[in-house]
Amino acid sequence: MSHSFILKLSCPDGPGIVHAVTGVLLAHQGNILSSAQHGDADTQRFFMRIAFESPSSQDALREAFAPLAAQRGMDWELVDATRKARVLILVSKFGHCLNDILFRVATQHLPIEVVAIASNHRDFYQLAASHNIAFHHFPLLNATPEQKAAQERKLIELIDEQQVDLVVLARYMQILSPALCEKLAGRAINIHHSFLPSFKGARPYHQAFERGVKLIGATAHYVTGDLDEGPIIEQEVSRIDHAYGPEQLAAVGRDTECLALARAIQWHAEHRVLLNGKRTVVFR
Repeated sequence: MSHSFILKLSCPDGPGIVHAVTGVLLAHQGNILSSAQHGDADTQRFFMRIAFESPSSQDALREAFAPLAAQRGMDWELVDATRKARVLILVSKFGHCLNDILFRVATQHLPIEVVAIASNHRDFYQLAASHNIAFHHFPLLNATPEQKAAQERKLIELIDEQQVDLVVLARYMQILSPALCEKLAGRAINIHHSFLPSFKGARPYHQAFERGVKLIGATAHYVTGDLDEGPIIEQEVSRIDHAYGPEQLAAVGRDTECLALARAIQWHAEHRVLLNGKRTVVFR
């Protein structure tokens, strides 16, 4: 009986990496289903993602691969390809991205399991209930430092309790603390409603209107302690013209936000995204 796995890795570039990796898989009767690789001339690092089948167990494969990984200085991960990522969605008062994600999951177009939804408002508890997903209301009435710290402790408890693999900030209009950003490094995705690095921070559609841009965009990126500067996973754009006001820009932008975020979630869940410093390598 074969099991399905995904191996993704990065390491200093050099000759013989593909041969060595596939040799380990061959020794365990690995049948490669798809393979993608990239050598970054700037960082001199090599990136690879392999989907394969093998009769060996995950533990046996990890044990077999570990010596090669140590020899080559690899950052690597071997995962069960059939396991769905457990996702926590954070949202505030704009629900279009949340609704889009839930619809894609319900129609089996997004390979994740949404285990909980948390918000600093109660607006979407009925939407969560309609999908049989637990809704957690963690209010921020005054947003004092003490209250924000207490609210984040509740978030961390929820993340740990539900064994969350990925946190999605679906227009969650709160800044996470540096400590929480560090805890969630590489497993928290935010959607920012502009084509970063342009128009960071608050009211990006108003910033775009004031600059008279002809394209507006949305950017899905990993969350870091630097606001709106995390490694970019996906971007989407829409063409507009001089007749669009800020409200019309926001209306058009909602579609771009949904598309960019859904793709980023899917690619992360399918283990197609590898970090490359402040950038990403995405094997689509």
